Amino acid sequence: MSTQLQHRLYQALDALPLVDSHSHIQPLQASARSLWDILGYHYYTELAHACGMPSSVVLNPNMAENDRVRALIQYLPALENTTQYQWFIELAQTFFGFEDERLSTNNWEALAETVAQRTAQPDWSSKVLQTTGLGSVFLTNDFDDPLEGFDTSVFVPCLRCDEWVFKLNETHVRQRLVECTQNSLGNLYQLNLALGTVFEHFLRKGARACAVSLPPGFVALHIDDAQAERAWAHMLANTDTSDDRATLACWMVWTLAQHCAAHHLPFCLMIGAQRGVYRAGIPLGQDLFDSRVSLMQYAELFNAFPDVRFPVSLLASAGNQELAACAWIFPNVITNGHWWYSGIPTLIERDLAVRLECVPQTKQIAYYSDMFKLEFGLPKFRMYKRSLAKVLAERFVQDQGWSERRAFELGQTVLQNNALSVYGVDSNTVQHTHPLQALAG
Repeated sequence: MSTQLQHRLYQALDALPLVDSHSHIQPLQASARSLWDILGYHYYTELAHACGMPSSVVLNPNMAENDRVRALIQYLPALENTTQYQWFIELAQTFFGFEDERLSTNNWEALAETVAQRTAQPDWSSKVLQTTGLGSVFLTNDFDDPLEGFDTSVFVPCLRCDEWVFKLNETHVRQRLVECTQNSLGNLYQLNLALGTVFEHFLRKGARACAVSLPPGFVALHIDDAQAERAWAHMLANTDTSDDRATLACWMVWTLAQHCAAHHLPFCLMIGAQRGVYRAGIPLGQDLFDSRVSLMQYAELFNAFPDVRFPVSLLASAGNQELAACAWIFPNVITNGHWWYSGIPTLIERDLAVRLECVPQTKQIAYYSDMFKLEFGLPKFRMYKRSLAKVLAERFVQDQGWSERRAFELGQTVLQNNALSVYGVDSNTVQHTHPLQALAG
């Protein structure tokens, strides 16, 4: 009964067209072009590297793509137990007709040829989006991105602000800000005007959110303008200290929140990534979480901006209860996805059950893909929907006696409706019929 119930709920949930509220898609080349574009996803390269694959497979610029694939495949057998490997098999079977259960030295070349042929189709990205059921995919855009050449109703701009918070001490970052805004940065007021110019540009292009990734030790302190002005003067003179940089980082986060308040944009906080822990690691395979992070470090920010919605993601599942508690009491805090190291079914199911049992259902954004190529949206969202169906079946239908239809409606709220509401996405982009007739009640 439980398996059949889960399957019915999953089938209904899988028919929902969705908004993917965070990705690293490059809209001018959104889908894969080769098998390496798929297997080069950092999950595979970092796992293979952890099993002994030389870093040169990724870092050597002269290595041909097929040679990279050939080298990586030797390490795939060690990964067959992982969720990431199952993503690959599911997308290969769905999009490229792969019929085997394993990728090996005997079958990879045929798959590579199929991938190259199908992805060369001019409408391939549209086919992938349609098959996956994605109406809109949010991007991760640098502040000086022109945001041109793509449909911003499908690929939705999101202003990523890490460089403003942590890298304005670098001359080339400040120069890029001057060039893209035509604003001087001679004092703090002019800096803020430049930030406003960028926000206005992004809003004209259809941006729906502002986001920043913050390390475990960051504390969102309020900094007065006089203190920030002194730190900014030191930065412009290239005499800044670590204290000056920390001062400007805090001032910037509060200033970004002010701009989000003025423009009614959600401010997405992605908290907990400690960069460069494994110094010999390959790109994106160097970072870890630190469980010592606490959302108490952001309490004053949440208090100070009650009208700004803060979708919060934590890198470590260990902080899930604290995140749920913050969403429990703060009207402006929203649980947001299952990020990175927390994005495997065992952790998703546990963390999801906690959220569904104690956080108001309208304050949860269920999932986002964090993908670099569109093909990964399908297996990653399906993984989440299977976990969601399992929790709904066990915790709500079986344990609490909910009807299947009522459980589905809860799933629809967290999986589809909340992203539309929080980010202000036009619901017409995700409307079509759903197979509810199979659900009881």
